[in-house]
Amino acid sequence: MCGIVAYVGNKPAAPLLIEGLKRLEYRGYDSAGLAVLNGGTRQTPGTLNLSRSVGRVSVLEEQVAAGGDRFDGALGIAHTRWATHGAPSVNNAHPHMTRSVAVVHNGIIENFKALRSELAKEGIVTETDTDTETIALLAQHYMQ
Repeated sequence: MCGIVAYVGNKPAAPLLIEGLKRLEYRGYDSAGLAVLNGGTRQTPGTLNLSRSVGRVSVLEEQVAAGGDRFDGALGIAHTRWATHGAPSVNNAHPHMTRSVAVVHNGIIENFKALRSELAKEGIVTETDTDTETIALLAQHYMQ
């Protein structure tokens, strides 16, 4: 199974998420990623920022450090992945994100091909080989 870590609080989320992923790393995952929400209030949305990598969590950690204040928010999710749908790649690593939705997922969406067909009829294009991207796209579609 994949590893999922989340944080909501008053501290910067990214270091805590990275630490959580490191604690799961011994399980042999092939990719990792995180999404952090920066800013925002009840009246105005914040900005979701994403970083994903293939290989060790240390690669992701370096990317996040290089991202500066993009990852200073106090709310985030992170994921380590064993490739099930699609090869290990940055594009297939979780989280999968739209403008306002970031999703990590542990499991298999058995009807994702049918759901993708429905999204395609609405003009929504997929960018990955994963079933999880479908969740983010559906959520964004229905939120609009």
